[in-house]
Amino acid sequence: MSAADLAAQAAALAVIRNRHPDHTALAEEMDAEERARLIERGGPLWIVDPLDGTTNFLHGHPMFAASVGLAVDGVVVVGAVEQAVTREVWWACRGRGAWWQGPGEAVRKLRVTKPASLERALVGTGFPFKALDLLPGYLIQFDGVLRRSAGIRRTGSAALDLCYLACGRLDAFWELHLSPWDFAAGTIIVQEADGVMERLDGSPLTLSEGTVAGAGSPQLLHALRDAMKEGPEA
Repeated sequence: MSAADLAAQAAALAVIRNRHPDHTALAEEMDAEERARLIERGGPLWIVDPLDGTTNFLHGHPMFAASVGLAVDGVVVVGAVEQAVTREVWWACRGRGAWWQGPGEAVRKLRVTKPASLERALVGTGFPFKALDLLPGYLIQFDGVLRRSAGIRRTGSAALDLCYLACGRLDAFWELHLSPWDFAAGTIIVQEADGVMERLDGSPLTLSEGTVAGAGSPQLLHALRDAMKEGPEA
């Protein structure tokens, strides 16, 4: 983590502890054992990434955001993401929908897009840079999806990728290695925009590290998985 990450995280956690002293918070600097203990403990758990896209931020690249989610007994119930450069904000509450607002714009309710086929879909992804042992398999997946979709985009911020999925700038998304602070807020925003979020193997998405996959419909997510398995064309 950079000094900017640590300073932003400390500021965010201070606000949470001041307003909700009886809640717990999941932070990136905690070790894996402590993170697992907090998730298993239940009750209100804040999941915070005040700077998602650190490398972009340090290089002056505009694709970075702040992401905050609140889980209760392991289920994310509220999420919000803000992109500081564009001043766009996405937020959602379980059972109450997902919403977007840009500077000078009216609040807009979000709905995912549902293209008829993967060939018409723009797909987001993230490189497994924290788990390079996954790279050979990922490159086969990338090849299969690139050949069978309308294109692939990589922003360097999973939180923004999921928000873009929720508002229709992307039609599907996958990444092989994400932590809960990367996807917690974005997941509920996609789900409340009528999208589908799962593990890449089709199992439910929980608050642990692993694969993340999403799409505007179950059919599109199935097609995305099929394309990954096919790999390069003969």
